[in-house]
Amino acid sequence: MPTPSSSGLHRLSNRSTTLPASRRRRPWFRRLPALPLLAGLALAWQPLAASAQTLLERPVSSGELVMVGTTDVPPLASLDAKGQPVGYAIEVARRIDAEIRAQTGGKVKLRFVPVANTGAMLEAVASGGAALACGVPFSWEREMVVDYSLPIGLSSLRLLTSNAALDGTPASLAGRRIGVVTGSLGATAIGTLQPAARAVSFDSYALAFAALRQGGLDGLLGDSNVMAGLRRSTNLSAARLLPATPYASYGVGCIVPQNNSDLENIVNLAIARLQTDYLEGKPEAVAAVDPWLGPNGVLGLSSDQIRTFFQMNLINLEPLLSSPPAAARPAP
Repeated sequence: MPTPSSSGLHRLSNRSTTLPASRRRRPWFRRLPALPLLAGLALAWQPLAASAQTLLERPVSSGELVMVGTTDVPPLASLDAKGQPVGYAIEVARRIDAEIRAQTGGKVKLRFVPVANTGAMLEAVASGGAALACGVPFSWEREMVVDYSLPIGLSSLRLLTSNAALDGTPASLAGRRIGVVTGSLGATAIGTLQPAARAVSFDSYALAFAALRQGGLDGLLGDSNVMAGLRRSTNLSAARLLPATPYASYGVGCIVPQNNSDLENIVNLAIARLQTDYLEGKPEAVAAVDPWLGPNGVLGLSSDQIRTFFQMNLINLEPLLSSPPAAARPAP
C-alpha cells in the first residue's frame, strides 16, 4: 500500500525550534462522560520501560520512524482514488515529518504503515513497534501506556442508525444489534451503556459500516466525526447520529511511546504551528485543515468553530512568532 513518504510527506515549514522543557504541558483533553464508560478497560500491552535514550537520540539505521494509522476513518485518514492516504491526520503527520527532518538534518523521516483499528495503533505505539499515531481518541487508561500530544480536535461517542425505533437512549438499545469496532471506545462502552444490547464486533470501521448499510445492524456505536465522514462519503443521508447530547466527549490527538520527550516536543510543536498558521490565515494551513474540517469539507464546521478551538488549544502556550529558520541541531 502506498505510504505518505512515498507519496510525498513533504515539508510544509522550514522553521525549526525545540520547545524548552519548561514550556511543555500535559494535554488538556477534557472528557464529559455521561457514564463510567471506560471502567475496567483491559490493557493487552505494557508501556515501554524508561530508557536513557529517546527515539530521536538512538541511531536510526533505516533513517525512518514508523507512523501507524487506519485508512477507513474520514476525515482523519482514508484513501484517495489513487490509493494514497489523505485526511486531517495525514496533514498533521506531514507537519510532524517536516519538523523531524529539520531537527535531524534530514536524516530521519516518517514512514506510514496501515493497521486495522485504533486498538492496533495503540498496541504498536505502546510496545515501541511504532513511534507515532495521530487521530487517537483520548482516555486516561490509554494515557497510562502512551503519551498524548496537544489535541488536534474534539469528538464524541454517539450512535449511527437508520432504525426509527432507536432514539439514542440506552433503553432503546436493549436487544438491538449494535456494531462496535475492536479496540475503540465504543467497544468498551457498550456493556456499560446497555448490557442487554447485542454487541457485534468488527475489526474496522469499514466492515462495521458495510454491515450497517446492508441491514445487518440496528446501529453503530462509535466516533461521531468518523461516522459523519463515512455517512457523507457513502451518501447514507438517512442515517442519524444520536443522541443530540453525546454519550461522551473527548479530545483527539497524536500518541508517542512513553519517555520520549524529544519526539513529543516535536509533535506538539508541529501541531501548534499548524494551528497558529491557520489562525493567521496562511494558505498552506487553511488548505491542510478546511477540506476535512471546514464549511465545505467532510465535517462542515464553520471557520469560527475551528478558530475558537485552535485559540483555546493554544491559549496557555508560548506564542509562535514568525522568525527566520533556526539551525537544525546535529543528528544523533
